[in-house]
Amino acid sequence: MIVGISFDDPAANKAFAEKNGYPFDLLSDTNREIATALGVVDDPKAQYAKRQTFVIGTDGRIEQVIEKVDPKSHPEALLATLP
Repeated sequence: MIVGISFDDPAANKAFAEKNGYPFDLLSDTNREIATALGVVDDPKAQYAKRQTFVIGTDGRIEQVIEKVDPKSHPEALLATLP
């Protein structure tokens, strides 16, 4: 399963996903709790999070963190690392 997480509210995320034809859901983290817990923001009041990918196993554990994400080449690079 693939999901994205953003600071935007659910309505904005839905519109953005539809506009861009995303085949996955965008979850809302408006209070920045997830971003803070995962360390993708240094300050809970930050306007933007670092663009990172977390691969989470079926047991709920983080198996892989990709800290530098290039949106153009990332999908192919990520797929190459998965079993």
